Amino acid sequence: MKRGAKELVVTADDFGAALEVNEAVERAHREGILSAASLIVTAPAATDAVRRAARMPRLRVGVHLVLIDGPAALPARRLPDLTGDDGRLRADRVGYGGKLLLSRSARSQLAQEIAAQFALFRATGLTLDHVDAHQHFHLHPLIGREVVRQAAANGARFVRVPREPWRVLKRLEVHPPGARALLAPFARLLARRVSDAGLRTPDQVFGLAWSGAMTSDRLVGLIGHLPQGLTEIYTHPATGGAFAGAAAGYRYSEELAALIAPEVIEAARISGARLGGFSDFL
Repeated sequence: MKRGAKELVVTADDFGAALEVNEAVERAHREGILSAASLIVTAPAATDAVRRAARMPRLRVGVHLVLIDGPAALPARRLPDLTGDDGRLRADRVGYGGKLLLSRSARSQLAQEIAAQFALFRATGLTLDHVDAHQHFHLHPLIGREVVRQAAANGARFVRVPREPWRVLKRLEVHPPGARALLAPFARLLARRVSDAGLRTPDQVFGLAWSGAMTSDRLVGLIGHLPQGLTEIYTHPATGGAFAGAAAGYRYSEELAALIAPEVIEAARISGARLGGFSDFL
């Protein structure tokens, strides 16, 4: 990369979660600045997402590993330590994380579930652009280690490490560091493991502070203040917020509107940043 160059990946998480999400991903890619999407291979509308992706060869698709609070690839009987009574992956982050620390069996089940989700992605026939995880649960050291190992084994070149530079955010809004400061040591460890495995990660990632609220004003501000290097901005667009599994308070339709807003498209144009998926920046 040339000195001072700026590269930008604009990602939609939760591709496949619902038809409303898939519709928004397709529209935001065709009409706006969306350049990548992270597919939940176990989600209800994953098949529809794959069909749409096949019609959009310039959309780069990665895998959004769901290892907490979501549907598993393997049956619950094979994941007794990881699933609840409803058969879904557990949502209790602290108890779940502690179980992984204390139980070799739980860690083995985790590895099998990650492998099953990678296998489902391979079966789509899509090229694997990147790897990330629902709720950034791969920041857990044991989970991150296994995710990085299997990402490398499956030919991935990029793994998201959520490192959001506060210095950029505070130029746009008064926004204290909050939980990001607590996550920083885990992000540093994950970044080191990614590097040691010969993989890459974005130099900075935006989406934590404004998760579910990436409005057009915020996108214009971020794009106008892009640091040099490879930046990822991740979003959660949908054509509506009434679908099953929608997060409370997320402004899905506003995020879709932001991704196709003329002022956002113009900000990307004049920024001088090269827009693409991760694999476009190898």
